[in-house]
Parts: sequence; structure tokens; C-alpha cells
Amino acid sequence: MHKKPARRNKSFWLFALFLSIMAGACRAQGSGSEIPSFTREDRVLVLAPHPDDETIGACGVIQRALAAGSKVKVVLFTNGDNNEFAFIVYEKRVVFKKAEFLRLGEVRRKESLLAMASLGLSHDNVVLLGYPDFGTMEILTKYWKTPKPYKSLLTRVNKVAYPEAMSPGAPYVGESVLKDLEKVLSDFRPTKIFVSHPLDTNRDHRSLYLFLQVALWNLEGKLTRLAVHPYLVHIAGWPKPRGHHPELALQPPEKLKNCGVFWQKLELTGEEAKKKYDTVSFYKSQIEYNPPYLFSFARKNELFGDFPVIKLQDSKTDAMGWFEVGVPEENQEEEEPKASLSTLAYALKEEALFIKLTLKRRIAKDLGISIFLLGYSNSKDFSEMPKINLHIGIGGFRVKDKKQPLFIRGVKLKYQKNAMIIRVPLAVLGDPRYILASAKAVSPVLPFDDTAWRIIEVQK
Repeated sequence: MHKKPARRNKSFWLFALFLSIMAGACRAQGSGSEIPSFTREDRVLVLAPHPDDETIGACGVIQRALAAGSKVKVVLFTNGDNNEFAFIVYEKRVVFKKAEFLRLGEVRRKESLLAMASLGLSHDNVVLLGYPDFGTMEILTKYWKTPKPYKSLLTRVNKVAYPEAMSPGAPYVGESVLKDLEKVLSDFRPTKIFVSHPLDTNRDHRSLYLFLQVALWNLEGKLTRLAVHPYLVHIAGWPKPRGHHPELALQPPEKLKNCGVFWQKLELTGEEAKKKYDTVSFYKSQIEYNPPYLFSFARKNELFGDFPVIKLQDSKTDAMGWFEVGVPEENQEEEEPKASLSTLAYALKEEALFIKLTLKRRIAKDLGISIFLLGYSNSKDFSEMPKINLHIGIGGFRVKDKKQPLFIRGVKLKYQKNAMIIRVPLAVLGDPRYILASAKAVSPVLPFDDTAWRIIEVQK
């Protein structure tokens, strides 16, 4: 015989319903709620790391916003001029000279102009910044307050080389990128921003998201009614199946189901989905290299989602209040698991940031851990803030600020079975209000990221 359940009050059931809704929203199996609708008062900014990302990630957004009478602007972070294999397939010959890479970068920009024009967006509303394809993360983490800018691998230039760019001749340093982004934001004053995702495996996609965050912090209080919607493009094996499947919905990657992303979607009409397919067709230089890939994103919906800010506060007790970060799950189809991090957690205690990494296997000669910590403070220019890189490997524990090796007495590492705990004084990070943080497993042959970049808010 079952006992009659105890009577619950109204507050309990409302709280339970809230937890149920939040749990459902954070699961990657569903794509969450619909993004807010567009109005004539909206000013929609789409930030694309490379020409074609604006269509892959937000073609439906652009169509819907223009139809609603919203102002729309697209900004191309790079010209995508470092994709050598795509160029070889497109040109039907091996490409070596830097002038040819720059010319092919111009081909990609023109593809975006034509694609956006087909949607009704004028050339004046497609802005090129012209920073180095596959080099912007290096700029973010290393090239500040330096007379020697970053030099692009294939184009072999160290400044914006495109006359049509917003700031031709601007050196490849972090100050140039922030200046351009802040000008775009200040002049256009967007109400909605669509940008690449901090979990995307492409380095330019991650760096654009991070540069945007710094620019928004710098302009805090000057922009109102602002919402940021990251879109995902590069995740191994996603989306499946490859090719054009307009009958399918774009679902979040299975491996990200425990990472804490709150997903939203934009459901496309049949006409909008068909228009997205037609718009993808303009990017011929990329389609020839991998014909099915770009069309895989022309589906029933578009997907957007971001992580919540990690808010850390000193507990003032002996207990360490760890905030555990979700780590992408391994691909079960792989013969050998590549991921080496089981868990990653952050905590704040006694004016220091603590980082705990639980490993699936011990550090070996061909494997290490690299952690980036970029501090942000309202009272100091970001170019002057430390850009700390911690590397743990068979060679020991090394610390760098940008490219400069450091010995800092307060930075400590200790092991607890298969976990490592790192202590970094906040003073080392410039006594920040925010920290941009990332941890990844690395090898001498090829780095592979285990976690997304996350934003940590230091609450004092």
C-alpha cells in the first residue's frame, strides 16, 4: 500500500517547475527557446571570423531582421586568406606567393559581398577588418605593447593589407583589433550581436568572441539593450549527416550536453531555409574544397547559445568553493580517446585564483596542459594587463606573460593523485574584475582543446 504523499506548498511546486525548465533548457538534446523577435528599432550586428561564417551561422537572422525593418551590419574579422588547401582546390594549382594569398582573400571578401547583396544588404553594410586568418588568437594572447606585430604565416604581412579594410595599414597587434571593434560598436550601437562561439574549435572563432567581450567591457554603460548570441560552426563530426538536409533541425552537438550552454534557436520558414541554401552557394572558393560541409548548415533552424559567467567569491571559510566547468565528452567512435581532462574547476580564496584539473591520464612526454588567464580591470588599459600562460608538462611548470618567460614566487602547483591544483595570485593577473580563462591538452605535434574559453567574474 502506498502512503499518501505529503502536501506541498505552492512555492515548492513553483521552484520545482523552475528547476525542471532550467534543466531542460541546458540539455544539449533540445535547442531551447526561440530567440527574441526582431523589430524596426533593432540594430543587428553579425560578426564573422571569416567570409562565409555570416551565412553559415546567421543567414536566417539577417533575413528575418531585414524583413522586420531592422538595421543590419556584417563585419568580417579576417579575409580567410590562410586556407591553403581550399585555395589549391579552387585555383587547381599550388599557391605559394603572398600576393596570391592576398588575392584569394579578396576573392572570399567579394563572395561575402555578393551573398549579402542577394539578401538585400548593401555593400556599405559589410565591413572588412582584414586581420590575419589563423593568427588572431596569437595576437590576443601575445601581441600587446610591442613594436614587432604578428606576421601572418602565408601572406607574410604584419599589417592590414587590404585597401578596402576599415583601417588599412593597422599593425597586427591587439590594440588595433580593439580600436576597430570599439569603433564599430560605438558607431552602429547594436541591440543584438551574433558572434562566433567560445567553444568553437577554430582559433579565430574563439578570439573574435573574446575580443568582443573586452570591447564591450571597455564600452560598459555606453551601449544599452544589448544581447549577445554566439553561433557554433566548428565542432568535430558536427553537424551530421553532412550535406543538404532541409528536413532536419540543427541540434547541439551530443558531446556538449554537459557543458552548461543555454541554447536558443531561430526556426526558419521554408522560404528562409531555401534562401540560406542559395546564399551558401555564393562561396564557391570554399565549397569546392569540401562540397557537403557548408550546406550542412542550411536546415530548419539556426542555433545560438552561450555559457553563464562563472562568478567566484571568497567563501571566507576553510572549505574551497569549487565551480566545476563542464568538459566536452569524448567521441565514442574514436579508437583512442584524445581528451585528457576529466574535470576542470575554479575557486577563489585569499586573493588567489585556484584551478583544479582532474586528469584521465598522467602527464606524459608527448602530452601537456596549457592554461591561459587574461585579466581585465576597469582601472587599467587591457593592453597593459598580464596575459598569463601556464604550461605543465614533462619539462616542468612554466609561466609566461605574453611571450616573456616569468618566475613568479606566488604561482604554485601541487598534485593530489590524478588531479593538479594551481594557485595564481590575483595580483599576478593585474587584480582583475574579469578573467578570460581556458585550459587545453597539448602535444608537440598538434594541440587539441578540451574546454571552451570561459569568463570568470571576480566578486570581492
